[in-house]
Amino acid sequence: MTTQALHIEADTKARRGFLLALGAYLLWGLLPFYMKAVAHLPLAEVIAHRIVWSVPIAAAVLVWAGRTADFKAAVRSSRIISMAVLTAALISVNWGIYVWAITVDRTIETALGYYINPLVSVVVGALLLGERLDRLQVVAVVLAAIAVAVLTIDAGTLPWVSLVLAFSFAAYAFFRKTLPIGPSQGFLLEVLLLSVPALGYIVFLIATGQDHFVSSSLNDTALLIGCGPVTAVPLLLFAFGARLLRLSTIGIMQYIAPTIVFLIAVLIFGEPFGSVQAIAFGLIWAALAMYSWSMFSSVRKTVSAPARAA
Repeated sequence: MTTQALHIEADTKARRGFLLALGAYLLWGLLPFYMKAVAHLPLAEVIAHRIVWSVPIAAAVLVWAGRTADFKAAVRSSRIISMAVLTAALISVNWGIYVWAITVDRTIETALGYYINPLVSVVVGALLLGERLDRLQVVAVVLAAIAVAVLTIDAGTLPWVSLVLAFSFAAYAFFRKTLPIGPSQGFLLEVLLLSVPALGYIVFLIATGQDHFVSSSLNDTALLIGCGPVTAVPLLLFAFGARLLRLSTIGIMQYIAPTIVFLIAVLIFGEPFGSVQAIAFGLIWAALAMYSWSMFSSVRKTVSAPARAA
């Protein structure tokens, strides 16, 4: 395969990864609606059901992808198990803080956290993976950094909710990208590890009559089961997409979800939106547009090169 063909193949994979990741971020952006719907249920029970009902979805994707042999090999590796325990712990912390923040009307802080997260991802990619940005992309990152600074200064202090969400997901993205196992195998391994304590907790609640799965209404039962798909689908899309993208690209794309969350918080949940937020949003979307233009311009130049040569 020629160098040109390799470049085209790499760019095609990048575009596929972009679309997969885009789907994940759009679904994450709409997640507050579901979290509000389960706000009347205990946080720990919601998290437990998110984990348990993700298992069959992750298993089905693994079978569909034909990766069962790879999964069996992975579970025999103590190194992979140890890394999966770490990624599972990181994502469970992220889930817990996020669900709690939405249910107690701190949606703005979750949006701010996910605005900060891409900057952390870009720094991690540059420092640990040697990823480089071109000039246009550097300007985009600077604009995004200014926007985040504006939001933070306007808030007075940097909320701990934002910090935990930003750093936990940046760490998850880094270790998940470097985990020596495929996305479907890795996600199933993560939720299987988490399902042991989660299932035990659910059984305890049912046995003591404190649950909302068996002892409550059909609506609550359906909502708890639905926690699986709303958790698993975007994470699987993200996992497949992340394997095909640079960490810095993932970092910039992560502005999509918090923007949707922020707009939902302001327009639907009634949280305040002033001139400072408007300025920050303008800077953030300018940064996203610049970075995307740079990425897609590179793809178009690579694809059109053979035609010019002919």
